[in-house]
Amino acid sequence: MANLYLVLWAVIPPLLFLWFYYRRTPAAPPWFNLWVLFIIGAISGFAALGLEWAMENVANLVLDWQQIQRHFSGVVFRQILAIAPIEEGCKLVAVILPISYLQRQYHLRATTVFLFTIAVALGFTAEETWIYLSHGTSSILDRSIGTPVHAMFSAPWGYALAIYISADKRLNRNRHLIFIAWLNSVFFHALVNILSISVRFSRPTNLLIYCLFPVLLWLFWRLEQLLRKLHKKHPLQLISGRTSSARTWERGLVLLILSLGGNSLFGLLIISRKISPLRWELWFDPKIFCFIVQELLFNFGLGLLAWLIYRYLRSLASRRHLFN
Repeated sequence: MANLYLVLWAVIPPLLFLWFYYRRTPAAPPWFNLWVLFIIGAISGFAALGLEWAMENVANLVLDWQQIQRHFSGVVFRQILAIAPIEEGCKLVAVILPISYLQRQYHLRATTVFLFTIAVALGFTAEETWIYLSHGTSSILDRSIGTPVHAMFSAPWGYALAIYISADKRLNRNRHLIFIAWLNSVFFHALVNILSISVRFSRPTNLLIYCLFPVLLWLFWRLEQLLRKLHKKHPLQLISGRTSSARTWERGLVLLILSLGGNSLFGLLIISRKISPLRWELWFDPKIFCFIVQELLFNFGLGLLAWLIYRYLRSLASRRHLFN
């Protein structure tokens, strides 16, 4: 029963996220096809785990791998040259194989290919979550919050693959863009992993954790923008200044939005981590209750300020577009 409980927590959040994008995609493929891609994504997660295990064993034969991993530079080396390429490579293969079969019978839409990418990435997430939960190395809350990250990582090469597969004339230039987009995914995959691991080290390295949620917020924004392009919608524009100084000011505001919004989410995560081990009766202890209220007001205030700046930039862009 405990294993079934963990499997449900591993599978349900990714499936809900997949349903969210399925409902937003016009002429979406049958749900059964997405379910198959989801399972293939989970299988690719086990393949990636096996390849990573083999890499670790080979590295132990050549280097003092355990000693290297105690240093932040060793963590960076491992993420950039091993973990991120293996995981993004397995997901890419897991998307290409079924597409190679399906495109013999159908002309696949760009949105379908992109949705296939999301399905595989979320299946990969489900497998990874089950591994973490079954070994007790992460909490249900942390894994639920991290549900969309693999889809966010894979969005660039999923978009490039979607453009290539759906094109009437497939150009070599577009094929090369898939590799470039894959490298982009590998870089940001490694970056997010490095930022999340940085908290294990001493100052000033552990301060990098405060960059994690701003980066995740931007990756989610990029995923949404790429989806809008495939849906033939105008991208949501935030930087619309006509002069270099105006654009520089607006870029600074965008960075401020990411910083405020990302760390607002990070603050809420920290609060939930602190109070979740407590019995709910203790939440109403005067000192604990005041702490919870103060932290919630502070972090919601940061989020509200980020949203107001976002609305300001959107209104500027809308007015400029209207008068052009």
